[in-house]
Amino acid sequence: MFSVGIIGASGFTGAELLRLCAQHPQFDVVYATGDSQVGTLASNLYPSLAGAYPNLVFEEFDLDRALACDVIFLGLPHEASLEIVPQLVNKVRLVVDLSAAFRLTDPTQYPTWYGFEHSSPELISQAVYGLPEMFRAQLKSARLIATPGCYVTAASLALAPLVRQGLIEATGVIVDAASGVTGAGRALKHNTMFTSVDEDFSAYGLLDHRHTPEIEQVTGAQILFTPHLAPMNRGILATCYARPTPGTTPTTASLLASLARSYKREPFVVVRPTPPSTKATLGSNSVHITARFDQRTGYVVVLSALDNLAKGASGGAVQAANVALGIEESMGLSHVGMYP
Repeated sequence: MFSVGIIGASGFTGAELLRLCAQHPQFDVVYATGDSQVGTLASNLYPSLAGAYPNLVFEEFDLDRALACDVIFLGLPHEASLEIVPQLVNKVRLVVDLSAAFRLTDPTQYPTWYGFEHSSPELISQAVYGLPEMFRAQLKSARLIATPGCYVTAASLALAPLVRQGLIEATGVIVDAASGVTGAGRALKHNTMFTSVDEDFSAYGLLDHRHTPEIEQVTGAQILFTPHLAPMNRGILATCYARPTPGTTPTTASLLASLARSYKREPFVVVRPTPPSTKATLGSNSVHITARFDQRTGYVVVLSALDNLAKGASGGAVQAANVALGIEESMGLSHVGMYP
């Protein structure tokens, strides 16, 4: 049994971590912080947690309390994680950071994409990117995990196998993706209020969304990324467009076969000929992927769907932590979405 602390547990990713840890046979949550909710019962803020955590109260951050845990999950803003991680790494068994503070391998990119200078560049080389489907070997010895962005998980799992196999060109790749409102966090914002989101579908972050360099880093492709906000609570649907590599003759069947071979041993990746839907992945750690080749326009199209709070954040973090801790990778995680 591993004692678990969740720093920043009062946000949506924190609540999802609490849910997943409650069904994890090897995780025991002993400490949960939520600076904006200090003194609040977790079950009052999230009644869904009442059965598992009837007496859990959100606390202030205390370094000694955190250092007494085996595993620390950080559900904090990027700069807050950047400050706390150096105090924890190599002093507890495992630190799993859900922010972007250690995702980018080049620290000089942070001022451009995140607006701050990276204060601990020496830790970037220690951080292992938390996408087991692509970095499982490195995760087995990890002490610090940088959990991928939700959009990045969807786009990278769709594109990376085809880029690596030389089936699509690595330039001019287009990613159009839509996310549920929880991707914006729990804080009150005008653009995520019910009256703003309901019956609306909008693009944002045009040309400069901060997940762009992360997708490029993971896939090895040049990406034009356009995110959209969809009127739903959870989920991401990514539609990716690329040109086949000159000299290749792809078909829909060959693309599906290539993706199926790439993920045949992956417990949470489902490759199917039918178009994926976000609701099919709701509450699960699964990613559903399909592909097409359009002979008329000459484009390869790859689509993926996932739950942005599960596989796209907290579920992916638990999966990566399981690998790093040497326990069953799927422990505490569901392969099956909730439907209807």
